[in-house]
Amino acid sequence: MARIGLLTGGGDCPGLNAVIRAVVRSGLAAGEHSFLGFRYGWAGVLENEADELTLGSTAGILPRGGTILGTSRTNPYAGGAGGSAAVRATLEERAVDVLIPIGGEDTLGVALRLHREGVPVVGVPKTIDNDLGGTDVTFGFQTAVQIVTDAIDRLHTTAESHNRVMVLEVMGRHAGWIATHAGIAGGADAILVPERPFDIDEVVAHLARRHARGRSFSIVVVAEGATPREGTLQTRLGTATDAFGHARLGGIGVTLEGEIERRTGYETRVTILGHVQRGGTPVAFDRVLATRFGVAAMSAAAAGRFGTMVALHGTEIVEVSLEEALREPKLLDPSLYATAELFFG
Repeated sequence: MARIGLLTGGGDCPGLNAVIRAVVRSGLAAGEHSFLGFRYGWAGVLENEADELTLGSTAGILPRGGTILGTSRTNPYAGGAGGSAAVRATLEERAVDVLIPIGGEDTLGVALRLHREGVPVVGVPKTIDNDLGGTDVTFGFQTAVQIVTDAIDRLHTTAESHNRVMVLEVMGRHAGWIATHAGIAGGADAILVPERPFDIDEVVAHLARRHARGRSFSIVVVAEGATPREGTLQTRLGTATDAFGHARLGGIGVTLEGEIERRTGYETRVTILGHVQRGGTPVAFDRVLATRFGVAAMSAAAAGRFGTMVALHGTEIVEVSLEEALREPKLLDPSLYATAELFFG
């Protein structure tokens, strides 16, 4: 019998509750395991704040968005803090044998550091940005893409009615997976992503060519991490950072709105979806993938295969090392962007 601790860290994501449910259900089916859910990510571990997870407490949560455990961007090592000692003390007091952190590069980066210091961990990948290495897809991504696609569909009708350029800013700090997938699905006329610094003059010229062909409206999808080529456009940089040193992004859409209208004379409006992309119920694909991840994580934990992360390769759920998963981010496939470019305009 093992005592399993779970936590959800970083941004909330559709499918987190499905993972929690799957770990508990599969663990109870396999033996007399018990489960403890730490509140608000690593903060709950540091502060020894946790709740028992049972069959009853995890019933009915499969379709729910967010996370019943709560989450935060707490970094146990921020400011030189000795996070390992505090984590070990809590795990020992709570008699936790294995910790299953569910999160992205930051949450799993902490997990890798703890693993190297002897703490038994099994990771579950979570990010709507789909930019985590080691796995083909992360749960939550398909839900975010569907939300953005729906938004593009709605913007088309109002853009055409008013002869406007609509700029839609979506999530994507380092990678343009959401922008590109949703842009293709929604028929966007231009897609700007972090992997491809853009030239504002080229964007404006492209929109002008559309208008010259009689297309009186356009949809521009831009990832929040997209940047202009050096020296082509001045942007406003934020100064606020989180516990992992990441700058708070957002605002490139507003910059584009002003520049496009100023340079073309076309009426332009921006929509920033922001946290709408994280909210609500997960689509079926994400519920299934999250469930499979949870079952696989429980299996790895019970078998003592620590320092691993469950992942999707093709159609199979596998285990990869945390080192492999975190070696480098998974950036947008250039061939996918080339496909999207065929339909610009």
